[in-house]
Amino acid sequence: MKKALITGITGQDGSYLAELLLEKGYQVFGLVRRKSSADYGNAEHLVGKVKFIYGDMTDSISLINAMKISQADEVYNLAAQSFVGTSWEQPLATADIDAIGVTNLLEAIRIIKPSARFYQASTSEMFGLVQEIPQRETTPFYPRSPYGVAKLYGHWITKNYRESYDMHASSGILFNHESERRGIEFVTRKITNSVAKISLGLQEKLELGNMDAKRDWGHAKDYVNAMWLMLQQEKADDYVVATGETHTVREFVELAFAEVGIEIEWQGKEENEIGINKLNGKTVVCINPDFYRPAEVELLLGSPEKAEKHLGWVRQVSFNELIKLMVKNDLELIRKRS
Repeated sequence: MKKALITGITGQDGSYLAELLLEKGYQVFGLVRRKSSADYGNAEHLVGKVKFIYGDMTDSISLINAMKISQADEVYNLAAQSFVGTSWEQPLATADIDAIGVTNLLEAIRIIKPSARFYQASTSEMFGLVQEIPQRETTPFYPRSPYGVAKLYGHWITKNYRESYDMHASSGILFNHESERRGIEFVTRKITNSVAKISLGLQEKLELGNMDAKRDWGHAKDYVNAMWLMLQQEKADDYVVATGETHTVREFVELAFAEVGIEIEWQGKEENEIGINKLNGKTVVCINPDFYRPAEVELLLGSPEKAEKHLGWVRQVSFNELIKLMVKNDLELIRKRS
């Protein structure tokens, strides 16, 4: 039986990855931070199936201990301060977790079990001010946030350990991937949750920042499969995982509202733009400049060619299906609470 250690197991990706590995017969260990009360987040339903180990990415001793306990054959580093907006408010904490934390974990693996295979969750935010379209593994990086900068360090330190210590260490440069388990602070889940509430008469309108930002959106379930595939390869490498499609936040909003039978008509420009419910003339979307980023990433579009060719990775969930699943789930959750 293979053993796997997942950091960030309580998050969206971590919980889906744990389910995938359990289905494949792995013994799964999950790193969780100790809190005043037990909080397993998205992994709550895995209690009893996963062995949880207390630890923190900023505490190297706890990571060494986690490796001793788990004796993991595969280590998936999904732990991060993963909200781009927060990284401007907490740049040092973001660096400690997303940059130095990766080094702490790589060192723990090198000391305890250097034969373990390592996966680093890199991000399309490292491309930032994009230097070519679409973005590939060879595209120069230009991060535009403390989050992107910290993740770039994690990406490069992973490559350094691979080349310096002959470790099987791979990075997945994952483009935006969402799901029903996405945190409410992320724009996609904020949209679907608000759309559900507006349709049920529990909220008046949705406030957003840059409606014209373009992203490459897929479903997290598809993306965790790519993570696993990377660690099954004979040689470690870096892979872009993306859909090869780009859509604006505006498109996401329109399709989400369409799922609840609301057609949006746009009026005004820039900060004065509003989205009107065509059926009754009510304003259901408006712009709030507070949600603008200090440095915006306007376009992200990845090429999954290498992942498809070398890993045999195939995307299963379309953009439209992703939105449909998220809106349906939020409607169900809200109705249960009401």
